[in-house]
Amino acid sequence: MNVSRRIRLTTALALGSLALAACQTTTAPEPPEAQQPDVVPTLPPAFPPQDLVGKWGLTAYHKPEDRERTAAAAANQCRNPYTITLGPTGGVMMHLADQSTASELALKGAPGGKTYVGPKGEPPGSIQDREVVSFDGRVLILHWVDSEVQGRYGNMVYVRCGPQGQKNRAVSRKPRPAAKPKPN
Repeated sequence: MNVSRRIRLTTALALGSLALAACQTTTAPEPPEAQQPDVVPTLPPAFPPQDLVGKWGLTAYHKPEDRERTAAAAANQCRNPYTITLGPTGGVMMHLADQSTASELALKGAPGGKTYVGPKGEPPGSIQDREVVSFDGRVLILHWVDSEVQGRYGNMVYVRCGPQGQKNRAVSRKPRPAAKPKPN
């Protein structure tokens, strides 16, 4: 075998080896799966949505020592009350942070006896939720889950307008016209 033929054969074998190596597929090792946050089960809330329906005086506080004073001030807001109604699918109509229109929110129970108010379909304690700090039927205190929103709005204090259990209705009494005699 002459030298030029040997060089060509060696070159052809080298190129063939490179071509075969390029055809092989190597898979990169898969990265470990990201740890998924624990899903909090949705439990029944501590009270039904109907308990929130009504007119409320609304204020907020940032410092715990302002809680009592703020609750007293909320009662003075009943001249311009915040109204909570039932939503079309059984939730309550309330505003989310930075929203000008009310949305239907669900009451969501969570382990430890906690109750949250937030968008339906999201687990309890989601970023748009508010945790119920306390509710005695007359005073409702909510704490935003999102720390940035909590820093801006503080703890929301709702005080029911009017005596507990009494619905605030504007009653207008118009005299009824006298009944017309029936024709014989």
